[in-house]
Amino acid sequence: MNEKDLVTRALATALNGQLALEEIKNLLENPKSAVHGDVAFPAFFLAKILRKAPNIIASELAAKITADDFEKIEVVGPYINFFMNKKKVSAKVLQQILSQGTHFGDFNEGDGRNIVIDMSSPNIAKPFSIGHLRSTVIGDALANIFAKLDYNPVRINHLGDWGKQFGMLITAYKKWGKKEAVKAHPIDELLKLYVRINAEAKVNPTLDEEAREWFLKLERGDQETYKLWQWFRDESLIEFNRLYKQLDVSFDSINGEAFYNDKMAEVVDILESKGLLKVSKGATIVDLEKYDLNPALIKKADGATLYITRDLAAALFRKRKYDFAKCVYVVGQEQASHFKQLKAVLKEMGYSWADDVYHVPFGLVTKDGKKLSTRKGNVILLEATLHEADKRALKQIDEKKTNLSNKEQVAHAVGTGAVKFFDLKTDRMNGYDFNLEAMVSFEGETGPYVQYTHARSMSILRKADFKVESLATYALKDAESWEIIKLLQAFPQIVQRSADRFEPSIIAKYTLQLSQSFNKYYAHVRILDENEEKSARLTLVYAVATVLKEALRILGVDAPDEM
Repeated sequence: MNEKDLVTRALATALNGQLALEEIKNLLENPKSAVHGDVAFPAFFLAKILRKAPNIIASELAAKITADDFEKIEVVGPYINFFMNKKKVSAKVLQQILSQGTHFGDFNEGDGRNIVIDMSSPNIAKPFSIGHLRSTVIGDALANIFAKLDYNPVRINHLGDWGKQFGMLITAYKKWGKKEAVKAHPIDELLKLYVRINAEAKVNPTLDEEAREWFLKLERGDQETYKLWQWFRDESLIEFNRLYKQLDVSFDSINGEAFYNDKMAEVVDILESKGLLKVSKGATIVDLEKYDLNPALIKKADGATLYITRDLAAALFRKRKYDFAKCVYVVGQEQASHFKQLKAVLKEMGYSWADDVYHVPFGLVTKDGKKLSTRKGNVILLEATLHEADKRALKQIDEKKTNLSNKEQVAHAVGTGAVKFFDLKTDRMNGYDFNLEAMVSFEGETGPYVQYTHARSMSILRKADFKVESLATYALKDAESWEIIKLLQAFPQIVQRSADRFEPSIIAKYTLQLSQSFNKYYAHVRILDENEEKSARLTLVYAVATVLKEALRILGVDAPDEM
């Protein structure tokens, strides 16, 4: 029970049922200044109900509240200000973290049910760029968040391994490609071909038509075309897997669009049997006018399938295979209308579980304010980025401390972790401009700053030869520790809120706030001095280290014990 729950319960008793618990809780405020307590209740909302002046209501209510859980209760005009019992709350919070460890903040909401997370999903035959990072790290963090709520995450890398772009690539390879060059540097060479075909198609429209013909051959199982496609796919996966290993991200399935080729006929049959298909200008559609959406294009006039046909087949397959409680698509916000259509068609097909399908959109990564584009050759390659981030982290570690035995390993945790953290601390719907120097800085609102705070707390515990089992007291009452206690107490609610909103940035920002509060505490309190609060202070340090490490783990970022 957190401080707002305690206040809510106390007010509910005093009000004797005149307001519901949820109504009371929604009215509570966090005072801007600590001099006004920890929680405030504005009584003027009760003026119409009780037909009294708000300041009188506040005074009468305060008189009815027992102060067992509070240091004091003050009435200031229409406000009742609650000051929590610091010793009692700190003892409870620290004891809870000591006993639960990394399980602090766990919930049993999911009850072991599956949550399918469609994430990363790069296109084959293209380099893994910084543009693919958002879906990958947001999806992985969401999987960890929901696992903490006792869901079973199923990470799916729905590879972009089908569609007209492969017709373009095959056309380019047939015209200008050299087998030896592709074998030597597969992704680099394929990217050059892809950029060239797109540039030349702008002045030569016949290339588009050739690409469509090659893709139709691929769909019909032409042996030569399929063999080329499989080669492109295999080479791409080698590079992708190397990068996923660097990011410490893994998947339960890499079934891409091609996997659903033989499953689309069933979707069309179901749509037809339910009378949902119409022909418009030669194309087969599902009318979604009642949802205020454009028609869902199921088949083009030439018979070629589209993304939504495969996504419908994928949704059916996933429901049957995983019986998911939620199916989450971590895909850029530019695809919002597509997923609205997908959900609407599933509803039209009569599937009640369409309500369990969620699109989790996100903003773009730019460079110098400009949109990145593989098609135009304007990309920031992720592998080179991570290598440079690790290199910069190693340089800063060398400047601070040179006797780390595993400094290359720590540099990787810090450098790669910095890139991931910077992405995740950004509100999901906001984009950000790529700036590696800002990402890897040990100062400011960065991953290395949080990691360094964790390492500092571990250093303190090592100096004190800290042992959890030897602690005898956990109560703290000073103002410096109280801000940390309140933040630690809030961690379970932070986890829950991040899940409810599909928003990892809530946890990332929390780690920054906790780190800032701890570093302020470290600067003002002599933690290792021998006095009656030493054990409690060390327990607080241990609690901060435990929660920071767990919060970073959820975000997919390592927390080294030394830096």
